[in-house]
Amino acid sequence: MKEKMTKSSGNIFVDIGFDPAEATVLQMRTNLMSDLRLYIEKHKLTQSDAAKRFGITQCHASDLVRGKWDTFSLEMLTTLEARIGRIVRVEFAA
Repeated sequence: MKEKMTKSSGNIFVDIGFDPAEATVLQMRTNLMSDLRLYIEKHKLTQSDAAKRFGITQCHASDLVRGKWDTFSLEMLTTLEARIGRIVRVEFAA
């Protein structure tokens, strides 16, 4: 029996049924969190070091490392990126 494959929309949250507007925010949060986790790995930061660098509690750094995306708003993730000297840009596509 051959399985049916459905092409992704490019946003997993749309694919699983979220409203497109909410899915966009969820995807942005996911991307930022992933980027911050990679930053921590690349710089070999402990949770304590990451907390100091990002200006957050060690508990929040733990949540970040563990991927608990529901504890971070889009605004907070953007703020964390800014605290490490990065600029977050939003692109608009037609």
